[in-house]
Amino acid sequence: MVEENALLAELKERLHDSDFYRWAGIDLVEASPGRVKVAFEAGPRHVNLQGLVHGGMLATLADTAMGLAVRTVLEPGRRHVTVQLGVEFLSPGKAGRIVAEGRTLKIGRQLGFAEADVKDAGGRLLARAHATLSVTTPRS
Repeated sequence: MVEENALLAELKERLHDSDFYRWAGIDLVEASPGRVKVAFEAGPRHVNLQGLVHGGMLATLADTAMGLAVRTVLEPGRRHVTVQLGVEFLSPGKAGRIVAEGRTLKIGRQLGFAEADVKDAGGRLLARAHATLSVTTPRS
């Protein structure tokens, strides 16, 4: 699938070009229309004072997966930004690989809706997230 390979390459490049995503170690794993998987290796810089993966990192991973999933189905030139993010933390995260799979639920004229599951390397569900995104045309 040439289109999916091109989509994956474009999204990987966007993440690689971002200082923030490079710092966090977040990388794109898979992408297809309406679905994206992103991951990072949780290490010492990602944990809270209790030695668990900081909830903000899990939320960031989920938000990234959902935002990129929405991006995969938007027409060229449309923009998106998260306006509401909800995260339910279900299990503590520990050091190691953590993956979020984002799914686009619906794209309307002004709003988009997405959800994500965040899991550890063993497949244990760490968090479930949902987001509302503003989808607009570019500003002039």
